[in-house]
Amino acid sequence: MVKSLTVNLSRSQRIPENLGPYQQGIRRPFSHSRNMFRIAQDFEKIQASRPEFNHDAQVTYTKPPNPEWKQGDGANDGGESLKKNHLEIDPYEKGRPSSSNYKLLISGIVPRPIALISTRSKDGKTTNLAPFSYSQVINHDPPLFVVGLVGSLEKAKDTLRNLHETGEGVINIISEHFVEAANATSINAPYGISEWEISGLHQAPCSTVQAARVKESILSIEGKVVELKEFESRASPGKKTGVLVTIEGTRFWVREDAINEDRSIVDLEVLRPIGRLGGITYGRTTEVLELPRPF
Repeated sequence: MVKSLTVNLSRSQRIPENLGPYQQGIRRPFSHSRNMFRIAQDFEKIQASRPEFNHDAQVTYTKPPNPEWKQGDGANDGGESLKKNHLEIDPYEKGRPSSSNYKLLISGIVPRPIALISTRSKDGKTTNLAPFSYSQVINHDPPLFVVGLVGSLEKAKDTLRNLHETGEGVINIISEHFVEAANATSINAPYGISEWEISGLHQAPCSTVQAARVKESILSIEGKVVELKEFESRASPGKKTGVLVTIEGTRFWVREDAINEDRSIVDLEVLRPIGRLGGITYGRTTEVLELPRPF
């Protein structure tokens, strides 16, 4: 089970108060999701009313929803999902803002892994640390990763500028024990202002890249940029709105208590990864199930 949690944003990251109050629909998932993009004046009060974070929660294994499932059985809900209708949405329909596509995608494609990327400027004078949830591993031989960054090469923000100019960086995986610090690195700081100081996270040396890895991270991956590809807006032709960066892993760093003897498996109980959900919501993995692959 991926359990959700919300994390306070810095003042500069908060959505303007005139968007309206955050409705306390925590017992009504759909109502809650409609408002997950709003941060109200009384958010601190709402946060204070919630249960304490359970630091002692263990990763538990459960049976699958239908342990007796056999080939041809289809969904395990007894046909209930077949009674529901779907809405067709054209992402480019007239009058639909791109922000609606953004909200739909980040609230529907969940949970997403977060790449906390550390980079160093070409002149070596500044460092940067920022989280990106448009990220994924796509191959193991060679180990390849993709990260999507909003914006363009011409007006690149810190991370993209550094990846483009130096061709290297580090992907750090976020765990429960530093989720607040990792969230703080998403602040829109001016170029040259280090998120390391803002977050309080610590730098550790790397072997194949100049950038530092996050010492607190249980799994970090040094990498070299293989390719950068820009994408153009459909709504505003000619405007570059996104860049896909492909990175090849050159070194893995795993905390010694999280790796097995032959250095091939990371222990989920130790990793305690944090995933990205919609709005300002994150998720933790505390309940899992196993399903053998068919053969």
